[in-house]
Amino acid sequence: MSHHTLLCLGDSYTIGEGLPHHESFPYQLLQLLRADGHSFHAPEIIAQNGWTTFELKDHLTHTLLLDKYDFVTLLIGVNNQYRNLSVDDYQNDFEFLLNKAVRLANLPTNVVVISIPDWGITPFAEGRDATVIANEINDFNYVNKEITDRSEVHYVNITPGTREAANDSSLLASDKLHPSAKAYKKWAELVKEKIVEQIKN
Repeated sequence: MSHHTLLCLGDSYTIGEGLPHHESFPYQLLQLLRADGHSFHAPEIIAQNGWTTFELKDHLTHTLLLDKYDFVTLLIGVNNQYRNLSVDDYQNDFEFLLNKAVRLANLPTNVVVISIPDWGITPFAEGRDATVIANEINDFNYVNKEITDRSEVHYVNITPGTREAANDSSLLASDKLHPSAKAYKKWAELVKEKIVEQIKN
């Protein structure tokens, strides 16, 4: 049986900042897929803490990749919002990144976009206006969902779940900013559903 390949593009949320590797969502996703009887290589992860769409885009143009991956995930944009970068620039960059992901996966249906988490409800954001952050995150997510919907790519909306951390500290890692392994497991389960759907097709 051939092993499927998985490429995960993003930022600190893709790395699982503050957690052991195996608790990040790509590795939890891998564990769920394998437990379900699907053969997968370890995910290739192109992500770094603090990356915006521009840094991810720049890095991708200078990185040697496989010609094709069976599945690609894309989660990017929180640092665009954090750095007060424009939604218009995000739109252009995200479109480029999604097109790149689709080319690498060969089919739009083999790509899964994950919405941007809301960090405004975390203790890290204390002293900032959580409503402003939420509204800006919504604006960025509106853009990435609209582009995703136009291209027949799968979309997983994890943002409402990240807002539950306002009343449930078990959903946060020890840095009081990034999600915990428990939170990432929910993401992994949602992404797994989309991937299994494609494998069965």
